[in-house]
Order: sequence, then C-alpha cells, then structure tokens
Amino acid sequence: MNKINWLTYGFDVYAPNTKWNDVPGIYIFAGPNASGRWRAYYIGQAASFKDRLADHENWNEAVRLGATHIHARVVQQQASRDTIEAELIEAYQPALNVQLK
Repeated sequence: MNKINWLTYGFDVYAPNTKWNDVPGIYIFAGPNASGRWRAYYIGQAASFKDRLADHENWNEAVRLGATHIHARVVQQQASRDTIEAELIEAYQPALNVQLK
C-alpha cells in the first residue's frame, strides 16, 4: 500500500472501490495534477469509513475534477479529527470544501 503525507500527517492511498473497515478517521479525495503531485479535491472525516465512503455525495464531482484515489488515515478521537480536518482544509483549500472556507 502506498503512503502519502499531507502536512505532517501520513495517509494510506486507496482505490475508490476499496471495501472500507468500520473505523473512524480523515479521508481525502485526491488525484494527480499535471506535474504528478497529489491534489486534494475534498477533505472530510468519518466516524466510520465503511458507512461514510460507500456512496459519498461528493465523490462523483471529485472524479469530474480529477480525483482518482481516496487517501485515508485512522484517527480515533473526534477532537483530533476536527483539528486535523480543519488544518488540512486550511492548508490545501480543496474545491469541494465550500462549507468550511
């Protein structure tokens, strides 16, 4: 499995058709830009990847913009998820995170 860092946080890289586990964490809908670097199109958090990512309302739009993979990091504590999500959205300004800009 590939790993990628967003800020100082390590994420695993998954294909969109992954069978997700029932664990909490942060996820990023991402795809490579013209220079081959990852670009974030949507950043979110989930109490359960299994419940949240199976049919996410922003996935099709993220794919239209260029997303090809989902980067995920297990984060157990809600307060930590809130902090990490906010830091990543502020740093990367994903196009589909309009509610938090």
